[in-house]
Amino acid sequence: MGGVALCAPLRSRLPIPSACPKAATGKSTRPVKFFTAIDRYIFRLVLTPMLAVFCIAASLLVLDKMLRLFDFVATQGGPVSVVFEMLANLFPEYASLAIPLGLMLGILMAFRRLATSSELDVMRAVGLSYTRLLRVPMLMAIGLAGLNLLIVGYVQPLSRYYYNQLEFELRSGALGASIKVGEFNTLADRISLRIEQSRDEGRELVGIFARVVESNGEELAISARHGRFLALQENPDTVILRLTDGQIVQTPKGLTPRVLSFTSHDLPIDLPAIEKFRKRGGLEREYVLNELLSIGWSKDTSEKDRNVVRASLNYRLAEVVMVLMLPMLAVALAVPPKRSTSSLGVFLSIVMVVAYHKVNEYGQSVAELGRIDPMIALWVPFLIFAGIIGWMYWTIAYVPGGQPIGALERFASNGGKAVGRMLARLRPGGRHHRHGGE
Repeated sequence: MGGVALCAPLRSRLPIPSACPKAATGKSTRPVKFFTAIDRYIFRLVLTPMLAVFCIAASLLVLDKMLRLFDFVATQGGPVSVVFEMLANLFPEYASLAIPLGLMLGILMAFRRLATSSELDVMRAVGLSYTRLLRVPMLMAIGLAGLNLLIVGYVQPLSRYYYNQLEFELRSGALGASIKVGEFNTLADRISLRIEQSRDEGRELVGIFARVVESNGEELAISARHGRFLALQENPDTVILRLTDGQIVQTPKGLTPRVLSFTSHDLPIDLPAIEKFRKRGGLEREYVLNELLSIGWSKDTSEKDRNVVRASLNYRLAEVVMVLMLPMLAVALAVPPKRSTSSLGVFLSIVMVVAYHKVNEYGQSVAELGRIDPMIALWVPFLIFAGIIGWMYWTIAYVPGGQPIGALERFASNGGKAVGRMLARLRPGGRHHRHGGE
């Protein structure tokens, strides 16, 4: 009876099959749950660091680009709001880089916490294998791989096109950025305009000087205290610069200049024709997956374009498929040796993911030049990397006492101790100084 009495509290504490005599009949009294308490616990452990790493990585990438965009927009004289529009169009590209990193570090941090707190040993002792514990992380990896495929296949090409369009409009002055305060601006090849100050978002201009050359060779030098631009509904290609409180120095060709004062004067300005931006598809990064497939295997596509398109397609797919391998890599690097709290696995995981990404970029560039087939340039590194991950996971999961980075852990530990002894000798009062004093 004592054994029956102990069974109920054990079943309430551990989400594992009970060893109660009641279960000896072979009939389960409770339905088997696909997601147990341990699965929900691991999901919570993975989710928090994954979101934190994703936000930090995406923020760092955005901030780095933001500084350069602010400088570019300020140089072109454009509005500040266009900076945030351009950053919003770059965010899908940064998200495709931050998703794999966030997933891997989230899983790594979760299993590292389980390992250092000995919870992982308890789970392993009750019969839960690493493969069983990876059920929820693998489902998360499948979902994020699908999301990443949607981003790199469809969202990122469109956002890249809109980013290039904003950059083109900013350079061409289509965003109202052609008038720069404090500098001479040339309009319609016959008007030179300089504005000292701009207030109320460009509605009020202060300190205006304009030099106008008429078709008959007559020159006008106009100065005014204030002014504002007015649009013409009947002629959208011309604006009126209404000037107040100023003077006009009129210099007819071959005659004596005349000075005229005015309280209000309208100066018509013909707007330059703005070139329209090209259609989407000028670059391979702007093609969605369907377009890459149709162009890459079309008989009408030149060999050069075919290499570029196929390289881009294989690069995107290789980056997405690698997301499915990251849970095994994270677990293999998360579990430190016994009686060790080394963080070498965290550092090594970041190095491996970044290195693989750079190898893929190099493979894509070489494949675009036609020097090597895109399938070989992109998928051979994937197979090598996947083989390394498979060996590391097999070692940690199925080899008794296996530690895939055990040699690196011992090397780092011995190196740290050697550096510590060296610093101790150089410290005042250390062995090196005592020998010197003797």
